[in-house]
Amino acid sequence: MRIIHILNEVQEIGNGIVNVAVDLACLQAKDGHKVAVISGGGSYETLLANYGVKHYQLDQTRKPINLIKAAIGYQAIVKEFQPDIVHAHMMTGVILAAFLRNKGKSKYSLVSTVHNEFQRSSIFMGLADRVIAVSKAVADAMTRRGISQEKLWVVCNGTLGSPRNRPLKEYEPLPLQHPAIATVAGMYHRKGIAELIAAFEQVASDFPQAHLYIVGNGPDRHEFEEQASKTAVSSRIHFEGFQPEPQRYLLACDIFVLASHRDPCPLVISEAREASCAIVATEVDGIPEALDYGEAGILVPAKNPNTLAAALVKLLRNPDTLHQWKVKANQNLERLNVYRVHQETLAVYQGIV
Repeated sequence: MRIIHILNEVQEIGNGIVNVAVDLACLQAKDGHKVAVISGGGSYETLLANYGVKHYQLDQTRKPINLIKAAIGYQAIVKEFQPDIVHAHMMTGVILAAFLRNKGKSKYSLVSTVHNEFQRSSIFMGLADRVIAVSKAVADAMTRRGISQEKLWVVCNGTLGSPRNRPLKEYEPLPLQHPAIATVAGMYHRKGIAELIAAFEQVASDFPQAHLYIVGNGPDRHEFEEQASKTAVSSRIHFEGFQPEPQRYLLACDIFVLASHRDPCPLVISEAREASCAIVATEVDGIPEALDYGEAGILVPAKNPNTLAAALVKLLRNPDTLHQWKVKANQNLERLNVYRVHQETLAVYQGIV
């Protein structure tokens, strides 16, 4: 098949949408398909080129004059590449691909992936012939928003074996201070960073050796830093920024926490499981699916620092319990492999070509 992926950019900044699209493009090209990516560019262009994926530069910034230029550029790319499938991962791309596919001689099938169902704009992903949901929770939510079940396919996220990463054994754990609690997340309110800081503040006095490592960047980071600075344990809360190798933190920490308010199917859960972290995460969206519905990690309510603190105390106070949850996290990892995502996505394509 001839496949185009369209997204806003291909920067290596920890964006799960970009990471999923890059993984698919590389594996599809490795499997013998002709693959291209349309985006505003970024550091993953080198990786894509190494896998034989052609990159087309297209600025899709949502400004009237720029969108006109993007439409013209998109039509030229489609005319040159002649795709069988266009796979859109973001709203602007699916609108371009849907409204311009009957222009000219190129006829292609359109697939979209709903990564962030909680955004109101995600309804536009229903313009595609097939809509991939990254978890059953996302598929259920899109059905409630009017997308027909006949269009929807569930392809749960998985990232183990990603072409973006080296094998886990090749990463060197960082020398963190223990017991180490870590999160890897964008610095957004919806990621529950404020609740994690509040929970750590509750448990820190009983566990004076414990440290919290917050890995990631984003627009709300300064608010979380200000919150942490006002606690009595600010010296034990470390803001590490974006890290291109978060595996080094996952391998080194004792407990991994994801305190999200909304999270369709976070890739970092599979990475934390592979690293044998004891995991505490919120029972929202696709997180329970990623944790085998509580078999591979402790699920707690969102926006509740007290319950989160209680789960942390349970693990910090009982070394045997902590060890048991580390073992549980590392079981049943086969379905979190990126090759399963690749094969299931191809099945979606083949059903409409």
